[in-house]
Amino acid sequence: MRAVIQRVTQASCKVDDQITGEIENGFLVLLGIEDADTQEDLEWLAQKIAGMRVFGDENDLMNKSLADINGNILLISQFTLFAATKKGNRPGFTRAARPDKAIPMYEEMIKQLSTLLNKKIQCGIFGADMKVSLLNDGPVTIVMDTKNKE
Repeated sequence: MRAVIQRVTQASCKVDDQITGEIENGFLVLLGIEDADTQEDLEWLAQKIAGMRVFGDENDLMNKSLADINGNILLISQFTLFAATKKGNRPGFTRAARPDKAIPMYEEMIKQLSTLLNKKIQCGIFGADMKVSLLNDGPVTIVMDTKNKE
C-alpha cells in the first residue's frame, strides 16, 4: 500500500457536484492498493496514519497526533499511486489491485481508521471521477509505502 498523507486545514471530495466527504483540520489521505498487499500491510499503515505526530504543540513543534487535536481524515482511493513510468510517457497501472481486491481493502482501511480514532472517516467514492480540494497546512506531505518502511 502507498499513502500520500497531507496535513490540511480543510479538504473535500465531490462526485457529480455532490460532496461525498469533507473535513477541517486533519489529514487528506490518498491511498493506493496493490495486488501484493496484505492485512498486515493495512494494519501497519492504519496504525501509522492514526498515530502520526505532525501537528503543532504549544512550542510549535510537530508533536501532536490526530487524536490530540481531534482531527479528521478524508480518505481517497487512488490507484494511480502505483503508476509505472519507466518506459514511455503513458503510465501503466498493472501493480494496482483490481477492484475485487482493492474495494474490500479500502473499506477495511476505513473501518480500521474509524476504530483507531473513534470517529467517522470521510471518504470519496471508490472508482469514481472525484474532484478533491484541499488547503495543505505547512505544507506537510508524507509519503508512506508498506513495502518500503522508512
